[in-house]
Amino acid sequence: MRAFIKYLTAALILTAQALSASAQSASSLLEGGWNGKISVGQTELTLVFKFQPAEDGSLIATMDSPDQGAEGIEAELDASALPSVGVKVPSLSASFSGMLYRGSIVGSFSQNGLSFPLTLTRGKEVLNRPQTPQPPFPYRTEEVSFTNEAAGATLAGTLSWPVGCGLSIYGDAEGTAPAAVVMVSGSGQQNRDEEIFGHKPFLVIADHLARNGIASLRYDDRGFGESSGGDVENATTEDFMQDALAAVEFLRSSGRFSKIGVIGHSEGATIAFMLGARRAVDFVVSLAGPGVRGDRALTAQVNRIMELSGQPGMVSEEMYRQNVRLEGNSWLRWFIDYDPSDDIAATGCPVMAVNGSRDCQVISSLNLAAIQALLPPNERNFIKEYDSLNHLFQHCTTGVPTEYRSIEETVSPELLSDLSSWLTANFLP
Repeated sequence: MRAFIKYLTAALILTAQALSASAQSASSLLEGGWNGKISVGQTELTLVFKFQPAEDGSLIATMDSPDQGAEGIEAELDASALPSVGVKVPSLSASFSGMLYRGSIVGSFSQNGLSFPLTLTRGKEVLNRPQTPQPPFPYRTEEVSFTNEAAGATLAGTLSWPVGCGLSIYGDAEGTAPAAVVMVSGSGQQNRDEEIFGHKPFLVIADHLARNGIASLRYDDRGFGESSGGDVENATTEDFMQDALAAVEFLRSSGRFSKIGVIGHSEGATIAFMLGARRAVDFVVSLAGPGVRGDRALTAQVNRIMELSGQPGMVSEEMYRQNVRLEGNSWLRWFIDYDPSDDIAATGCPVMAVNGSRDCQVISSLNLAAIQALLPPNERNFIKEYDSLNHLFQHCTTGVPTEYRSIEETVSPELLSDLSSWLTANFLP
């Protein structure tokens, strides 16, 4: 019996050592980030698995779906039978199973009864953003702040200033006062560059405008980035319009600019027309702006994205409104009832309104057509639909939001050229 116990004890020790060695082996072979892509219909989705060491030597697993803006989803790693690797993601009813082979993990990702081939490679995916401006810049910038006193909000932003203009904060004695634009971002809290998936569209636009003699002010949304104060949780588009108006008034009070307008993207374009209707600005640029009531615009968005994902787009406006009532979101409840028609029709200043033919979020055929029909006649108006551009004005394949991150282009050069040409032809002294 004693001999048996001795042999059993030795076996248990060897088993424990084997398990420890297995854990160490898994840690050394798998620790870090792994990424790969699955094909879903016409689009590709990047998936990232991260394996980080815990105190007991095991590995803690998480999953990211960066194309969908999801990070740190809890997962469960099974590496007990290397080179086989398994990962479960309970909250998504998803799993990955694969085989470690020559530095990659070759396998498949499964969810809701569907399976997709997936090969993971070690390391962080490098995103190429060739349009992101790099110093030195042939223009000047200044960090500024202004307030919406009624809301108790202090907004922080960047003023980009073309060189050679008079009335400059830098004391230039010669030149003429430039035109200036206030840049207003789309829905959701965003920074002054309207940054999304490594793209910085407002920075790219501001850089292009400054190189063409046009000043710009872009700012962090209230309660985000370096901006502070103001109610965010209950704020509506009308509240954000007051922030944009404060930006316009800040520029006007400086006395530095010949003309002041607003460039708004998506919800920001709605705000631009609100300011235009109030005659607060000298011109309006609508980038993918809604032209119909909120519930109609958003229902069309949901149906278009479903259709491109291979599902029937059968959501009605009433169904959408019922879902919004259940969500209890202050911004959304306000937005679905807002009809921009009156503000668009009351905008008498020159307007540049553009959209992309593959925009799945603000459907061009519905919204741009409505804007064009509602605008008062003005020989300086510029209306254009760009072929094959999405909601961010990138050249794209389908236009679905999951493509945004994989596209290297940040803003179509054609749009940038049209924008600066229209502004310089109409509003530079």
